[in-house]
Amino acid sequence: MEYDFTRAVGILVAIVVVGVVGLASADVMGADTVFTMVLPSMIAFAVVSFFLGMKHGEYRASH
Repeated sequence: MEYDFTRAVGILVAIVVVGVVGLASADVMGADTVFTMVLPSMIAFAVVSFFLGMKHGEYRASH
């Protein structure tokens, strides 16, 4: 399966959405806490992980 940028970001967004909806609906913590603290940290981690994974893939493809 070929991953282009749009498909990869779509999968990443879907994972974040499932995690946030799961935490908000499971009464693990309040929805306001999930949306103000957990969601921004999940997005930041996803962006950093995506960037590092992309760079690692470029490195592996060139060597």
